[in-house]
Amino acid sequence: MLTDTIFSIQNNTDFERSALRVFNHQYSNTLVYQRFCNLLGITKSSVKHIDDIPFLPIQFFKQEKVVSTQSSISKIFTSSGTTGSTTSKHYVSDLSIYEKSFRKGFQHFYGDITEFVVLALLPSYLEREGSSLIYMAEKLIEDSNQPESGFYLYEAQKLVTTLQQLLTKGKKVLLLGVSFALLDLVENFDIKLNDSVVVMETGGMKGRRKEMIRQELHQILKDGFGISQIHSEYGMTELLSQAYSKGNGIFYCPPWMKASIRDPEDALTILDANKTGGINIIDLANINSCSFIATQDLGKIYNDGSLEILGRFDHSDIRGCNLMAL
Repeated sequence: MLTDTIFSIQNNTDFERSALRVFNHQYSNTLVYQRFCNLLGITKSSVKHIDDIPFLPIQFFKQEKVVSTQSSISKIFTSSGTTGSTTSKHYVSDLSIYEKSFRKGFQHFYGDITEFVVLALLPSYLEREGSSLIYMAEKLIEDSNQPESGFYLYEAQKLVTTLQQLLTKGKKVLLLGVSFALLDLVENFDIKLNDSVVVMETGGMKGRRKEMIRQELHQILKDGFGISQIHSEYGMTELLSQAYSKGNGIFYCPPWMKASIRDPEDALTILDANKTGGINIIDLANINSCSFIATQDLGKIYNDGSLEILGRFDHSDIRGCNLMAL
């Protein structure tokens, strides 16, 4: 099976071989992707190298059912969106692939989940249906097999008390939180943590607070919690894998995921390292959907393959879609 190959990737050669096999599968079976490729003049036979593979604008997840399988749909993940906006829908036929991806991804960067108490502070996500982040957090909480693990919805005092007890016991903790909720926590409580606690922000003010640049957000959180680094998770509704940052906003991908940077003025041109542009993601775990996604995020790739996320395109909803406005 393709998925077995994907999760056993060891090097760039393995990655390219798997990416080409996935492209061939998705060109043949993901009809919206095939139409998009054809309009670019790209066919299955014309793609010989990984650099030849086109990236589908992420906006198509708002307009089309992006699937490469006839299997029944097990789950529909949806983006949060803003009031009145169209949300993305990711039709997932095999949840076991998503579970394998986030479990292996977490283990790749952080080790055994059973060594952590997982505390999830994700109020805006809990208050709606279809969040892929909530699904992942639920499974990690279960996998941790720790009695203190769980979600904390508007239970800040209980969360603080739990954190203090865990610090006293010397337990390792993953505090996974949306940005505005973590800010509320440090502003309303005097709580000092240590390096046994991984504070991981998942981004997003969700309209609750003013947006701020990452450096400002992380400095406030570091000062508030009394720790040296804030970790981050980079994922999205349309993907089944996550990149992680252990500090300074620099993200690394698991072996089956890779980022590149496209020219903002020419979406088909990939930029060299250290140049700013639109972030393209190859997520090979997205085997039953589309693995080659042009996101609406701006970023920069460094020579070691790490990724810095710098913001979003202005008017991103209207960029890149005119090609198939038919």
